Amino acid sequence: MTDQPKPKRSHKTPSRLIEVDAWIDSSLFRFRNGFSQWWEGVTIQSRRMRARGFYRIVFELAGEGFTLGVAGFILLLLLAQPAMRMTANGLPEEADFSVTFLDRKGNEIGQRGILRAAAVPIDELPDQFIKAVLATEDRRFFEHWGIDFFGLARALGENARAGGVVQGGSTLTQQLAKNVFLSPEQSLERKINEAFISLWLETHLSKREILAMYLDRAYMGGGTFGAAAAAEFYFDKSIRDVNLGEAAMLAGLFKAPAKYAPHINLPAARARANEVLTNLVQAGFMTEGQVVAARRQPASAVDRSQRQSPDYFLDYAFEETQRLVRENDLGTRNLVARTTIDMKLQALADEAVDYNMRQFGKTYDVEQAAMVVLSDDGGVRAMVGGRDYGQSQFNRATRALRQPGSSFKVYVYATAMQQGMKPDDTIMDSPLRIGNWAPQNYGRSFAGRVTLKSALGRSLNIPAVRLYQKVGFDNTVKLAKEMGIESDLRGDKTMALGTSEVTVLDQATAYTVFANGGYTPNRHAISQLTSAEGRILWDARRDLPPRRELLNPEATKNMNDMLVGVTESGTARRAQLSMTRAGGKTGTTQGYRDGWFVGFTGNFVGAVWYGNDSFRPTKKLTGGSLPAMTWQRFMEAAHQNIELKPIPYIDNPFPEGGRDVGEPVDNPLIAAGQTGLTPDAEHVLSEIGTRFEDLAPLTGEQVASAASEKPVPLAASSDERQTVEN
Repeated sequence: MTDQPKPKRSHKTPSRLIEVDAWIDSSLFRFRNGFSQWWEGVTIQSRRMRARGFYRIVFELAGEGFTLGVAGFILLLLLAQPAMRMTANGLPEEADFSVTFLDRKGNEIGQRGILRAAAVPIDELPDQFIKAVLATEDRRFFEHWGIDFFGLARALGENARAGGVVQGGSTLTQQLAKNVFLSPEQSLERKINEAFISLWLETHLSKREILAMYLDRAYMGGGTFGAAAAAEFYFDKSIRDVNLGEAAMLAGLFKAPAKYAPHINLPAARARANEVLTNLVQAGFMTEGQVVAARRQPASAVDRSQRQSPDYFLDYAFEETQRLVRENDLGTRNLVARTTIDMKLQALADEAVDYNMRQFGKTYDVEQAAMVVLSDDGGVRAMVGGRDYGQSQFNRATRALRQPGSSFKVYVYATAMQQGMKPDDTIMDSPLRIGNWAPQNYGRSFAGRVTLKSALGRSLNIPAVRLYQKVGFDNTVKLAKEMGIESDLRGDKTMALGTSEVTVLDQATAYTVFANGGYTPNRHAISQLTSAEGRILWDARRDLPPRRELLNPEATKNMNDMLVGVTESGTARRAQLSMTRAGGKTGTTQGYRDGWFVGFTGNFVGAVWYGNDSFRPTKKLTGGSLPAMTWQRFMEAAHQNIELKPIPYIDNPFPEGGRDVGEPVDNPLIAAGQTGLTPDAEHVLSEIGTRFEDLAPLTGEQVASAASEKPVPLAASSDERQTVEN
């Protein structure tokens, strides 16, 4: 019997998924087990290392410090964002323009561009000059990284002992950061940006490059920038050839170039140079024996007393020149620019601001001012960008954005007049609420139904807001822009009260529309650009756009009538002039931070602002006080010896007793072209006349006494005259 084969069993192969599942399970088990063992070890070790007593306090403080440090680092990164944006494209390049500026009569008044900084390599600068700068400005320059905490602590200590600011803590790098990137505004934000930009400069430039840039870009008075230009201006020699006394005088200029400029105040410049020599000895850079000769024979400067440099205007005109070259593709950057400035008016503007600041600055707790004067054709005749160009080159007339307060209301009223309203139309001055905002008048009272002329003259806020709602926000913004406001306007519900920031130049430009009869202002600071060879490249009369009408004659007449009323019976009575009627509007912002007066005659338009760079409130400064007084002082002098133009559409444009157009002034000695005297002699005679006018009137007793005195005959002997005079 043969064996039968057994049937085969079919064995099913296990799935690969089972293997994967098993691997995952085992891996997770091993990981969990390993992590548990590791964590147990860490726990045991941490228990062994747990600090107790004093060490625990130290570790707790260190931990908290680390946490706060991380938070502080994040905060610093946030604060550094503005500085990072400023430096995103590297250093601002020096303009390669070379421009010589002339006034409106063709006289040279200054230069800007590459001529102002004829850079001398730092290796060629005298060693004694560099040492004098470092000893005075930043002795630890080669040791710090842009911010000198030791120097700051030392300065704080010295100032505390002296009871005032006698020593600064800013490094040379920080000063360069401010000069190149920032404005001099006294604010925490500016100081933070200054610190971060200083660190940026230190990481991107070598110490020698920073020092060279500082010596080449710093303002040193007299309209000069950089040590090389200053040496030429003050000593008429190359910076390479200055002696120790001259080097010390130059090094002393960096702190306050206007105060210590030798062509203005030589004794102060020499005293400052002596301090610099002392700094050289104290810093260990020189010995007393090495500086004694410079002390005994101090430097003398070249006489520049006749030079006038309208630096704020030149900075603005330089910017305008560059814009015109780029926009018109003039093809050359070596230019002669004839400007619109009138140097006599510039001197009057400087004097008016300086006089009122000296007389009333402390009374109102105000530190800065700006002023712009335009002719009726839009030419910039004078510009004051701050109290002292030597201390601050920031132009507050063209770059500072400040709230205009009630001086902005004219654009609301002009829009209303353009839409057909009349000065005698009435509007309610009663409580008003717009959402959560309830505007108030200055005196927190209400006048009921008032005319538009009365509301503007009294500068009532609520009627202005109601009128603003009626004429339309967009319409007001549109007209203000067309009149010359180049700053951004928000166009919100509060704008009628002047909450949108503008510049002084903007305000002067816009008010020119009232002075010229309702036409576009065509503001300009350059009247002609020529090449170095004399070829005319651009001419304002030829190349400016033709004027067009902005306000119709009726609207212009109504506005001028109301604005003249502001000076004669409204808030600007201190702006009245003796020889011609004037129009204008005051402005005072919340907290008395800004005071404005913008006014015009038929000849000139002037905008005046007073305030503080830090936005600190003043002591109740209003637009009708210091700004109006400054405007009035300037305009009284500016309208002497010129043909008076009437304000367009104003009946009886000259006050009662005032002179008519072209009529000579009463005093023939100061009438134009009638004296044959020098300007100095005319000034003396005018000053004498002013002093006589200021004398108090004689009393009855004084008149009687004078009448009873024996007159002295012309032929009296010298002894007789001496007896009477005694």
